[in-house]
Amino acid sequence: MRSIPVIELCHGGDCCTGGGNGRKVDRHQDGLAVRDPKGCVNCPKQQNDDQRNTQQTQKYRQIVARGAENLFKRHFRNGHACQQHSHGADHIADTAQCAGDRGRQRDVQQVQQVMAMMFRIVLYAPILGIGGVIKVLNTDSSMTWILGVAVGLILIVIFVLFQVAMPKFTILQTLIDRLNLVSREILTGIPVIRAFSREKHEEDRFEKANLDLTKTNLFVNRCMTFMMPIMMLIMNGVSVLIIYSGAHAVDNGTMQVGNVMAFIQYAMQIIMSFLMITAMSIMLPRANVAALRIDEVLKTEVSIQDPETPVHPSESVKGEIEFDHVSFAYPEAGENVLTDISFKAKKGQTIAVIGSTGSGKSTLINLIPIYYDVTKGSVKVDGVDVRDMTQKELRDKLGYVPQKGVLFSGTIDSNIRYGKPEITDAQVKEAAEVAQATEFIDTKPEKYKSPVSQGGTNVSGGQKQRLSIARAIAKDPEIFIFDDSFSALDFKTDSQLRKALKEYTKDATTVIVAQRISTILGADQIIVLDDGHMAGIGTHKELMANCEVYQQIARSQLSEEELA
Repeated sequence: MRSIPVIELCHGGDCCTGGGNGRKVDRHQDGLAVRDPKGCVNCPKQQNDDQRNTQQTQKYRQIVARGAENLFKRHFRNGHACQQHSHGADHIADTAQCAGDRGRQRDVQQVQQVMAMMFRIVLYAPILGIGGVIKVLNTDSSMTWILGVAVGLILIVIFVLFQVAMPKFTILQTLIDRLNLVSREILTGIPVIRAFSREKHEEDRFEKANLDLTKTNLFVNRCMTFMMPIMMLIMNGVSVLIIYSGAHAVDNGTMQVGNVMAFIQYAMQIIMSFLMITAMSIMLPRANVAALRIDEVLKTEVSIQDPETPVHPSESVKGEIEFDHVSFAYPEAGENVLTDISFKAKKGQTIAVIGSTGSGKSTLINLIPIYYDVTKGSVKVDGVDVRDMTQKELRDKLGYVPQKGVLFSGTIDSNIRYGKPEITDAQVKEAAEVAQATEFIDTKPEKYKSPVSQGGTNVSGGQKQRLSIARAIAKDPEIFIFDDSFSALDFKTDSQLRKALKEYTKDATTVIVAQRISTILGADQIIVLDDGHMAGIGTHKELMANCEVYQQIARSQLSEEELA
């Protein structure tokens, strides 16, 4: 396996010739860090090694640089944004390629450019052409056959080029998307690529995508480069024919020299109008492909819609959740993910959902905010089927913390206020205290005004989860939903947070997806899922007595003393 140098400052050594100003070199080999205590970049032995390592990584850096350049050129532009917020999760997954990949922004720009050119050229060119034809007919109609031949040849050239190049334009857009995808994967996956020493594989992937795009682009551009020379040949050929025919007419006394010159000018005006339209034809194929892709997104139907006559829950019923024989299957899936799930949670209760990986835990709680619609049965919140309520009214009742914490660019304060912007500063601080987020917020110079970068990349996983929990707490909802939202927390912070959360949410209904049994022992109801079926429901003691699946999970995580 190739060695990768890790550079540190050198403070001198037996073989250091740099007076302590060199750099020590560690080597990572076969997955282990091997210290070279005397190694120094300024040492003669190490200089050769470092040069070799530099050469080995240079090619990979070039490929990443090319990918970065392409990515920034094509993706980070202002433009069209796909409207995903009103679609169901299945359509969000389908159109994530469009919104996440910013390809539609480029498509919109293509259409914008063509529309601008059409107003400036396509409307102007016919005026020139029609005016030229009228003047030619008024000057001398004996040579109009020359213009007819010229226009016919131009139309034939355009038709042939369209037949050859048009299919390639469709392929071109697909290849551009492919290159962008590979570039983005390389840039975001650099640590993994290096960890598995797959630089050569990723370089080959990029080179293949780049080569395919290059070949197609060259073919299209070569086709289009034939257009202007052919047009100029036709234009000059027309001039020669007019002069030749006009010379005979002048010699015979049937035409004046001034009429010949005027005919040439009008003929050039007519041909120029066709050339302007021809120039537009180069842009039309790509714009057509772009317009079809945009139309595909705009015509995507919303899978989950608000009812025409929504039902409002009674004010006397708050915080109730009921699953009534619910079954669910993902679109076009062959089998159910959840089958015949039934339970009821009342205000103030804590419901825990546990099960093996892939048992349907996250899918179950995603049915509550109607991210997906059930296949059978019904999900009720406050006694009303969620399909009979407006999505806004339903989600206003929920405080949802996803499995993967999501933060938005702004400040810590703006992220905590996200669900309820009108809350006071005191409420923001209270939410942060309950979520155990003040521990790291208070260490920052700007505290709650500290900036949060896009996607929360400047905070750790645990901090991101705590801020996501604080955001849900600040909303003060009737129902809290935690989708394995404590996984990035250490046991101490987890314990403190759950203790504070239990006190704060005692009047709200709480639904928790958990992996560790020790964290849900005090839940009012524990739902055990096994391959989409409800294997058991009850308290910890009840399930230890009558649910084999729960017993297996418990024994794998807890000792006999803890179980006793």
